[in-house]
Amino acid sequence: MFRKLHDPAEKSLKIDIDGLPTVVEPGESVAAVLLRQDEAWSRMTPVSGSKRAPYCMMGVCFECLAEVDGVASVQTCLTSARDGMCVKRQRCVPGFSA
Repeated sequence: MFRKLHDPAEKSLKIDIDGLPTVVEPGESVAAVLLRQDEAWSRMTPVSGSKRAPYCMMGVCFECLAEVDGVASVQTCLTSARDGMCVKRQRCVPGFSA
């Protein structure tokens, strides 16, 4: 869906998204990185299981929640990518049972 208009190779960092290495730029939000992936979603809804993606990109809508470095429900639009970061798309809400 989204792509970079330039090659970030000079200053690139690497993070893992669901176990896959991904090249990012310093200061880039994790939500922006997720939107560039082939599957541009960050979480699944707890009731229907539908996939949700970052939407507002300013911390209001909570559609961008994902697990970051073992911490669940992190707002990825407010989280800058760091070298070696581990991101997992959130497949359920902790403590929720339908």
